[in-house]
Amino acid sequence: MNFKAVLMKKMKRQLVLNKGVEKFIFRYDNGCEDELLDALIVQAKDKRTDFDWFDAAVLSFKLTQSLIGQADELLDENTDAQIHAK
Repeated sequence: MNFKAVLMKKMKRQLVLNKGVEKFIFRYDNGCEDELLDALIVQAKDKRTDFDWFDAAVLSFKLTQSLIGQADELLDENTDAQIHAK
């Protein structure tokens, strides 16, 4: 595992949703995305806030896009390393 992969694993990440005057901030560790999805579900079910299922879907989509970007970066790094090693 290279330095950047170790650093990415330890980084705190966050998803932010601005909804009117409210701001919903969800912080999570890399590798704990499943727990974040569980938290989005709990929040959407909670009738005490204006966070709803559409908001959960939007943040879930943002999370997916972020994970795809991270995967692309790792694939690019591995491809570059293989090219330089040959």
